[in-house]
Amino acid sequence: MLHSVGRTEFDHAVVMVRDRLDALAPHFERQGFHLSDKAVHNLGSCNRLIVLEGTYVELLGWPPGAPPARKEIADSPFGLEALVFRTYDAEATRERLLAAGFAVNPMQELSRPAMLDGQEVQARFHTVRFAEQPLPGIRMYFCRHLTPECVWSPELMAHPNGARSLQRIDARAPDARAVAERLALVAGVTAEASADGWDVPLANLRIHVRQDPTAVAAELLTLSLENRDGAHYTLDTGL
Repeated sequence: MLHSVGRTEFDHAVVMVRDRLDALAPHFERQGFHLSDKAVHNLGSCNRLIVLEGTYVELLGWPPGAPPARKEIADSPFGLEALVFRTYDAEATRERLLAAGFAVNPMQELSRPAMLDGQEVQARFHTVRFAEQPLPGIRMYFCRHLTPECVWSPELMAHPNGARSLQRIDARAPDARAVAERLALVAGVTAEASADGWDVPLANLRIHVRQDPTAVAAELLTLSLENRDGAHYTLDTGL
């Protein structure tokens, strides 16, 4: 399922639901997505996933009535708010980012329970997070999957609505070129000019940054998915 193809791969997009995961999950189920069971991370956050081919959408939050345990998400707004790139060597990625001038935290170990073949196991990850985000308004980090089989299971990828893959992520910015080039530097790729802005071409999708002089800062807008029949549509986050 996961393999390096020479260009940085996109891992997953984060839709922040804060303390309303239980309340908002049915909105996605009514759209025909099969969500993973709720899981609680060792760092105190909780999630449910929409698992797709090679990527996924993470509905991320924390238990109702409890303050967010993870400082980096405490002030995150509702909705699409984070881009997560894939790494196969967290330490090497951290060294590359440091050499590029980014403020990067030490590698972090993340885990959560997962069901695999009817047994509860631990899904484990290495994450590389920024001490200071490269772009205000867009949270991003890198993730290495130590147990990819705990995420990409055939059962979780069988969506009643036929959803198959994540095709494109749209954003807007007052200076699309500067934002796309910054994202490209983080991902280790080269930004490309497009019709109404700039693209960041990853191995498995494109991030499109639209030139918008009315935007105050860079902002993530939408996720575009592809169904098994080839139809494209925008994910309705309900937020």
